[in-house]
Amino acid sequence: MRILSSKQQKILDFIRHFIENKSYPPTVRDIVAGCGISSTSVADYNLEILEKEGYIRRHREVSRGLELLDKTTGRQTKIGVPIIGQIAAGVPIPVPAADSWSNIAAAETLEVPWELVRGKVDVYALRVKGLSMIDALINDGDIVLMQPTSTVENGEMAAVWIKSEKTATLKKVFAGADRVRLQPANSQMQPIFVQPEDVEIQGKVIAVIRQLT
Repeated sequence: MRILSSKQQKILDFIRHFIENKSYPPTVRDIVAGCGISSTSVADYNLEILEKEGYIRRHREVSRGLELLDKTTGRQTKIGVPIIGQIAAGVPIPVPAADSWSNIAAAETLEVPWELVRGKVDVYALRVKGLSMIDALINDGDIVLMQPTSTVENGEMAAVWIKSEKTATLKKVFAGADRVRLQPANSQMQPIFVQPEDVEIQGKVIAVIRQLT
């Protein structure tokens, strides 16, 4: 095992602290500025060593394509998930058009533990607006991680696009023979009933990140 130089350890510590503070990884230029390195080529050289030694993984085609790895296993410890907007947990509110939900070129990225995603593809995040899911421990301002899917089992929590209203809502889904019930997890709120052909499932909840106050 190679002993890291002081510069390499400084870069590694900078990456770790940057991710902890900002919830997304630094660019090479961030590292140059933050570590007082003379050039991007010097930073690249040391990043290559860190990658070879199993401390990081680099995706060079992505501006912020750095991942910290668990040195003992070589496994990702965190992964970046794009926050693509907000979802109503209450009365449905307008969100970007249904065909834009797959656009993951989001301005904001959330770093989450790898265990929350576990290799699922195209996971995205939504900020919750409203209180209709509070009995499911999802509060206003929380973030839900979503797995893209067009179908869910009865009782699963999903982001549902109501086509006729061009609105989306976060509810538990129960499909009946002639209508779909979108059930809030709040005893003070009534369910929403819609026709099956008016419903498009955009994704299901796989994790909730609470916003502590």
